[in-house]
Amino acid sequence: MEKKNSKKENKNNLFRNFIILLIVFLLGAAAMYYGMTNFKSESTVINKSQKNVTITDTGIADSVEKLYDSVVVVEVFQNDTLAASGTGFVYQSKGNKAYILTNNHVVKGAKNVKVMFTNKKEMDAKIEGNDDYSDLAVLSVENADNIVVASIGDTSKSRLGDTVFTIGAPLDTTYYWTVTRGVLSGKERMVEVSTDNQSADYVMKVLQTDASINSGNSGGPLANANGEVIGITNMKLVSDGVEGIGFAIPIEDAVQFANLIISGEKIKRPLLGIKMIDLTDRYTLYQQGITLNTELTSGVVVVEVQKGSPADKAGLKRGDIITKLNDEEIKNLASLRYHLYKQNVGDVITLTFERSEKMQSTKVKLNMTNDE
Repeated sequence: MEKKNSKKENKNNLFRNFIILLIVFLLGAAAMYYGMTNFKSESTVINKSQKNVTITDTGIADSVEKLYDSVVVVEVFQNDTLAASGTGFVYQSKGNKAYILTNNHVVKGAKNVKVMFTNKKEMDAKIEGNDDYSDLAVLSVENADNIVVASIGDTSKSRLGDTVFTIGAPLDTTYYWTVTRGVLSGKERMVEVSTDNQSADYVMKVLQTDASINSGNSGGPLANANGEVIGITNMKLVSDGVEGIGFAIPIEDAVQFANLIISGEKIKRPLLGIKMIDLTDRYTLYQQGITLNTELTSGVVVVEVQKGSPADKAGLKRGDIITKLNDEEIKNLASLRYHLYKQNVGDVITLTFERSEKMQSTKVKLNMTNDE
């Protein structure tokens, strides 16, 4: 009887131990589940907070919208066929007439010019005036109702690194009114340019930007982050290893030109009345029958002096090598034109030149009697 009770007691102990182990197991599982669910919840919160981050930088969309409708596509036709296109923008509006600024090289030699607005409306345009050396042209359109006029900025308030953007018609009609963005990379860059697609014959003072400028963008606006025009895009450097170097004519120069044209005045530039060749172009000089014995490495050589011209009255002669205009060094024909065209008709300048290996100087009173 005692043995039976002992066996029964053992069974009860085993059952009790089993129940205890089961409870411990269940508590452990519950604790593990609790921990895992809490960890998962925390992870979910973190991921959710990352996804809820909102980018609030809207870029320059408002500024682009402000300028957008003042930009036009300039179309040049030959025999009723579209021959070339560029860009321009409405600079001023008077009554029912609107004036558009663009590049001279866009419309040079054109007889039939049209402009297209963002609503795809085309209008005949008249070339009011244009100029090779500034590479600027002013167009006008009649019955220009409800036309948006661009806001004009001030380059003197612009700083290197400022955000700038362009609106233009690069390449072809597929990409009309393309917006590109960059920074103002440089101010008062001196860049040699050609007015005849050959050798450089003039120096332009321009703004530099890394905003993309392509064929067809010429004449379009370069604007600051407020949507104000600070320049007119006109060229880019194209060369192996060169990327993101574009240029624009400062808006102050363009406005000065446009105001003269609109008021009916002509562009007046002082002339010397000489034909010149760069000193470094010895082969062309030899062809002209000029041989020089000089240690100079830069300057311009006088090839011909027009009779009665300012240069003739000042005593300049064939073979003279001009090295300075006032205190400005003359490196080549392009730099001479640049410094000369900063003067006014009637000004008296000092030219420094070498003749027979001796440096001399002379005073020249500028006028417009003869063509240079």
